[in-house]
Amino acid sequence: MYKKAKMILEKDFKIAEVDNRIYGSFIEHLGRAVYGGIFEPGHPEADEKGFRKDVTGLIKELQVPLIRYPGGNFVSGYNWEDGVGPVESRPSRLELAWRTTEPNVVGTNEFMEWAKQVNAEVNMAVNLGTRGIDAARNLVEYCNHDSGSYYSDLRISHGYREPHKIKTWCLGNEMDGPWQIGHKTAAEYGRIAQEAAKVMKWVDPNIELVACGSSNRNMPTFAEWEATVLDHTYDHVEYISLHQYYGNRDNDISNYLALSLEMDDFISSVISIADYIKAKKRSKKKIHLSFDEWNVWYHSREADKLIEPWTVAPPQLEDIYNFEDALLVGCMLITMLKHADRVKIACLAQLVNVIAPIMTEENGPAWKQTIFYPYMHASVYGRGVALNPVISSPKYDSKDFTDVPTLESTAVYNEENEELTIFAVNRDLQEGLLLECDLRSFEGYKVIEHIVLENDDIKQTNSATAEAVKPHTNGDAAISGGQLAAMLPKLSWNVIRLVKA
Repeated sequence: MYKKAKMILEKDFKIAEVDNRIYGSFIEHLGRAVYGGIFEPGHPEADEKGFRKDVTGLIKELQVPLIRYPGGNFVSGYNWEDGVGPVESRPSRLELAWRTTEPNVVGTNEFMEWAKQVNAEVNMAVNLGTRGIDAARNLVEYCNHDSGSYYSDLRISHGYREPHKIKTWCLGNEMDGPWQIGHKTAAEYGRIAQEAAKVMKWVDPNIELVACGSSNRNMPTFAEWEATVLDHTYDHVEYISLHQYYGNRDNDISNYLALSLEMDDFISSVISIADYIKAKKRSKKKIHLSFDEWNVWYHSREADKLIEPWTVAPPQLEDIYNFEDALLVGCMLITMLKHADRVKIACLAQLVNVIAPIMTEENGPAWKQTIFYPYMHASVYGRGVALNPVISSPKYDSKDFTDVPTLESTAVYNEENEELTIFAVNRDLQEGLLLECDLRSFEGYKVIEHIVLENDDIKQTNSATAEAVKPHTNGDAAISGGQLAAMLPKLSWNVIRLVKA
């Protein structure tokens, strides 16, 4: 048995050009993200700088365009000067955010070099917790100014003649959270962010800035925080950030897969707040969104409580993802594409070992988690114009949601390559879903691939020795008379690729 859903796709029904940075990621000095993740001197796959080539290869498969660094909660206690200059003279510090010891072997310059290897730009965060305006402007000078000043010449003395020219900068991290080092009220943060933004742009007028939004939608100060912060920073920043993690603690998959509807509402709410401040200020400027932390995160929380404090790079936040997690990640990616007109940056948090699509074994292999695949498919095939499909789908109710569409779907049209890609999740637990798609404006197109990620066991995971959850290309999709018919298996992630014949 199967159900039916209908979709109409028109070339002219456009949301916006997809900013490739929507497929960004995040590496924080946390757990084994850096040490033992991207960086492991002595590993058989380590290059001359100590970075693991096998990990680099997997990241290149993902085509990650932007990586946020160095945090995260870490950045609110970080002295950037500790991570530059001769490695042997760098201090080890107590890292209070995650109660570890930071050796500072990898810092700004090493990370910038590594980012070039994986073809990614860096979204650099500044410390507005224990530091502030002075450290922020000095870091911009160190990274972006050509020469002839104290900090630019210091960079040159460290062996980096050419400036890094970092375009995107985060003004702190989650400053609304009581757990944050240097936690501030909205007014306190708004003022320091405004002043930091001002001087950072005086050093380099070409940079773009992200102001901290709420740490998640459930914060008691949500909405008021965004409004107050933007009231202070509106004229100085380009983006406001969103952070959100989801989990299936109640083991209710129908409700779990509907959480992307909450994400959709979160995005719409922040857009409304930003546009309210725009109206209040009578501004012609539009603030965009940076969803610079998003993912599933709940599997590892109990294990993290047992970690010995003040160790170096312990295994923290190492969620092992299952098949149902991959489906939700797919739904979340689709949700952000639906808002491509306002969500211009997004960072899957994080990239390696720490709530990540890529895992490593010490002195051993690197491997792909289940969530690797929807993230890779969206990044590789989701470049172009996000279309606004007209969808008619069966619906269901769950514990926290009503009228949840069984079909979660969107499409991206790459006009230059004459390629159309449909991303679709079938949320139904029991039945396949026949997707009938009207493609009348895509005359002469043919299906070249129907990728499917499916598994009979929703709790199935991958490991270093067995990849039980991986996609196949045996999907059932065909075009006849301008109509696409595609069978989407129960509980499946689907990528249907079409090109002009």
